[in-house]
Amino acid sequence: MIWCSGWRLASTISNAGGLGLIGSGSMYPETLREHIRKCKAATSLPFGVNVPLLYPYSEQHIQVILEEKVNIVFTSAGNPATYTSKLKDAGITVVHVIANTKFAKKAQASGVDAVVAEGFEAGGHNGREETTTMCLIPMICNEVSIPVIAAGGIGSGKAMLAAMALGADGVQIGSAFAVSEESSAHQNFKQKIVGAHEGDTKLTLKSLTPVRLLNNNFYQQVEEAELSGANKETLQHLLGKGRSRIGMFEGNLDEGELEIGQVSAMLHQIKPAATIFNEIWDEFWAEKQRISELTF
Repeated sequence: MIWCSGWRLASTISNAGGLGLIGSGSMYPETLREHIRKCKAATSLPFGVNVPLLYPYSEQHIQVILEEKVNIVFTSAGNPATYTSKLKDAGITVVHVIANTKFAKKAQASGVDAVVAEGFEAGGHNGREETTTMCLIPMICNEVSIPVIAAGGIGSGKAMLAAMALGADGVQIGSAFAVSEESSAHQNFKQKIVGAHEGDTKLTLKSLTPVRLLNNNFYQQVEEAELSGANKETLQHLLGKGRSRIGMFEGNLDEGELEIGQVSAMLHQIKPAATIFNEIWDEFWAEKQRISELTF
C-alpha cells in the first residue's frame, strides 16, 4: 500500500471499526512522523504502521515509531528478527507478513504476535513460491500457534468468510482500499484499477523481488528484458528509482510501476473507504447467515 495508505485512509478505516495501517514504504522518516501525528489527531482508535524492511529508511522508521509511541507495527519484506525484540520491549504488538511456512515458523520463533499469510494473488511484493491464498492459509495455520491473518485476493465479505473457514483469525485488505477516495494514490491509477480486467496483473521481477503489477509499457519492458536473459544489474537499472512513485502517486500510467492485486478485476468504483469497509462487513454477515441456513 505504498503511495496509497497515508493518515487519511488509515484513520478512516480505524474509525469505521477496522485497524488502519499507514504504509511507510514510500515515506521519508519525518514524513512518517507527520502522518502518525495526523492519524492520532483524526482517530482515538488503534492504528498501526507497516514497515517494509527491504526499504532504505526502515531503521529510521522504527525509531520514529518508538518515539511517537505507535502501539502496533506490521513488518514485511525482510527478516522478522531484525526489530521484533526491540519493538516488543517497548510494548508494541508486532505482526509480520510472510508467504510460506518456513518464514511463518521463523516469524513465530522471533516472537511476533501474529503473522499475515499473503497469497500469490496479492499486489506489490509477493512470495517466490506463488502459493495461492486458498492453499497458503490452511498450511500456515497448521504450522504456527499464533494468530494468522489472511491476505491476498480478499476484497469482499465472501472472501473474508472463506479465509475464516480456512482457519484465519482475521484478514488484511489492500487493493480494495487503494481505490478509495481517501487513498493517496493518483486518480489516474485509481481509474486504471477500476478499469482492470481478469489477467491484467502480472507477477514479474522474480529474479530480484517478485512484484505484482498492472500490465503497462513499463511492465512490457521488464518482461522483454527478463525473456532476453537480463541479469539482476540490468533489471535494477531498468527499474531505476521512483518507478512506483511515478506510477501510483504521480499517475504516469505508461512508465510507472503500478502495484495492485488480482482482485482489481473485481473493483469497479471509487468510493469512500468507510463505504467499502461497511459493504465488506455487511456482506460477511449476510453470507455467514446464508451458509448457516444451508441444508445437506
